Amino acid sequence: MHLTLVGLSHKTAPIEIREKLTFPAHVQPQALSALTQTDEIAEAVILSTCNRTEVYAVSATEAGTDAVIDFLCDFHDLDRHELARYLYVVEGHAVVKHLFRVVSSLDSMVVGEAQVLHQVKEAYDLSCESGASERLFHRLFRQSFEVGKRVRTETAIGESAVSISYAAVELAKKVFDTLEGRTILVVGAGKMSELTAKHLVSQGVRSVLVANRTYERAVELADKFEGTAIPYDQLFERMREADIVISSTSAPGYVIGKHEVAAVMKGRRSPLFLIDIALPRDVDPFVNDLSNAFVYDIDDLNGVVNSNLEERMREARRAEVIIEEEIATFEAWIESLSVEPTIAAIRTGAESMRQDELAKAVKRLGGLSEAEISTVEMMSQAIVNKMLHAPTAVLKSAATEKDGYVLVEAVRRLYGLDSDHETLHRVRGLRALLRRGEPAPTDDKGDTVGC
Repeated sequence: MHLTLVGLSHKTAPIEIREKLTFPAHVQPQALSALTQTDEIAEAVILSTCNRTEVYAVSATEAGTDAVIDFLCDFHDLDRHELARYLYVVEGHAVVKHLFRVVSSLDSMVVGEAQVLHQVKEAYDLSCESGASERLFHRLFRQSFEVGKRVRTETAIGESAVSISYAAVELAKKVFDTLEGRTILVVGAGKMSELTAKHLVSQGVRSVLVANRTYERAVELADKFEGTAIPYDQLFERMREADIVISSTSAPGYVIGKHEVAAVMKGRRSPLFLIDIALPRDVDPFVNDLSNAFVYDIDDLNGVVNSNLEERMREARRAEVIIEEEIATFEAWIESLSVEPTIAAIRTGAESMRQDELAKAVKRLGGLSEAEISTVEMMSQAIVNKMLHAPTAVLKSAATEKDGYVLVEAVRRLYGLDSDHETLHRVRGLRALLRRGEPAPTDDKGDTVGC
């Protein structure tokens, strides 16, 4: 078993590359199916946001990394040599740490932003719905959510940080002297559009217009701000009324072109500020060539808000300590909750008790022939096997179920399998298991310890 992560982010790739490697929610079932149908990949989660695309995978061998890269290139018809320049690869133990840092927003464009935790949850849910997550990822991602919550509860990282949507508001303030009384036009009715509009309204924006291809969704969002929903075919006509345009659709190409905006700007004296927070981008960057039109995409938001940088970094260091603690917890879990060692431990305990009781019975009865002793022994073995058959079958089935680890954990507690000595042994075993290229540890009998 190998943990593998292949991805790119705002740190490694410009927006022109990132927008070529997106996985919208509606294509993820198909993508996950294609990925997990390969011989190498057993489990997969695809995290696709405006700032990163990452594929987390459980593979049978180290060849899983190449399988993921091939999948990315084939699915998006990209040249492998060209794409490789922007990709990063993480394997083994480091994948756990990377994921925990991502959900804690330590790897975000704006450290401390809260949205990434929700995005990772959505990615995991899509994987579960597609049958692409099993035992390991059920626990890993669920624990990552707890890590994210713990970081936000035990540190002040969220108090001094800002989100991408708030950074857009800071940019708007630089264009206009004040946002009081301004009109905004929201194109697309997704979560990012809603968050940005919410921040703008809190800064004094007077009127909100909403355009969406699904008119009912536009009405729903407009009602939240006491705004006005407009038919999508009236987008550019009503854009003349706007001071600020927020665009965040899932369209594959530009929905706001230079020619259309040029018509909007004709005869206009006041500036038009366009915030493009979509990936792929919604607004043609050449709109910036028009007089009094200002386009900012998500890469432009990087570094806009840094007034609390020192405090955020101090809280981030506290978060790193929490993450190390949680990594140790996950490592201990992976070893202790392996189904096969659990079943083996139960059977070993049962066999030990059977032999003890058999010896006592033979001694009490006395004078039994070899044939009679053999008959009693076979009977005791049959009883033990029949008693353990159903629990063993249920445990094996639970190994691939979303909540299966809960059952395994309960069984280990019921049978008293988690002594301090055993836990220490499992932690040591997992560390070897997660390191790239190292075999799983073995016990005194040469049997593999771990999953």
